[in-house]
Amino acid sequence: MSDLSLIKDDKEHTIRSRPRGNGKLAAGAVIFGLFVLAAVFAPLITTGDPAEQDLLNRLASPSPAHLLGTDQLGRDEWTRLVYAIRVDLRVALLASFIPAVLGSLIGIVAGLGAKWLDTAIMRISDVVVSLPLFIFFIALVGLLGPGEGFLFLGPGELPLIIGFTLISWVVYARLMRAEVRRVRSMDYVRAAQSGGLPRWRVIAWHILPNVIGQSIVYFFVDIGLAVVAISTLSFLGVGIPVGTPEWGAMIQSARTVMQTNWWLIAAPGAAIALAGMGLALIGDGLDDRIKS
Repeated sequence: MSDLSLIKDDKEHTIRSRPRGNGKLAAGAVIFGLFVLAAVFAPLITTGDPAEQDLLNRLASPSPAHLLGTDQLGRDEWTRLVYAIRVDLRVALLASFIPAVLGSLIGIVAGLGAKWLDTAIMRISDVVVSLPLFIFFIALVGLLGPGEGFLFLGPGELPLIIGFTLISWVVYARLMRAEVRRVRSMDYVRAAQSGGLPRWRVIAWHILPNVIGQSIVYFFVDIGLAVVAISTLSFLGVGIPVGTPEWGAMIQSARTVMQTNWWLIAAPGAAIALAGMGLALIGDGLDDRIKS
């Protein structure tokens, strides 16, 4: 067989083996999109106020009037589940976006800066990583208090966002530092430098576009992790005040009736798992798209 035939066969095999679509990315986007739509149109798909109590209709079973029944105070579980999306996703998005921007900038500085600066940043990150997460949050919330809300944030949300920012930037910083150090040693970057391009132009045109992708991938995964962490903290009574519709708090309040009204725990638990899965699929799909 000629060399031309081998090249042709290899090209045809590459085309056949290339994925026709990114199913994981599409599935994750659909799942996450449904959560976002439910949060935006919550007043239209629920029965009213998530804090409204009906003590004469406590612990009602699921019915057309109450799709997921009612809790110990007669509050509609479906309404609280939907409104909890607003709380969990709002806090999770900000608690991931701010560390993503801050940590990425720090990682870029560490990867491109002087050796002493790189060493200093890495030592600081080692200290932050050694902090026990939940004890840190308990201490921070105790220090700052739940507060009365800030701008569009509800009570207890700002301390959580501050806490995640102080902890989570490390992952982005280390990821970006490693990517910058890998890319800056590649031949095309060396060629650009040898060609006399200004340093800022090499960074902006040849380094940053090729390293930012991994940070974006982890950002979506981090939102899912933040949702789980926020729910866990609320289950422990840290952060979001009691009575606020939030998935972890809903699970905590339903523990005493889980044997008779198991759906009060199953519904918010399924919401946490589904939101996390959707965001993980988006991250995994984006990673496949970047590598392809």
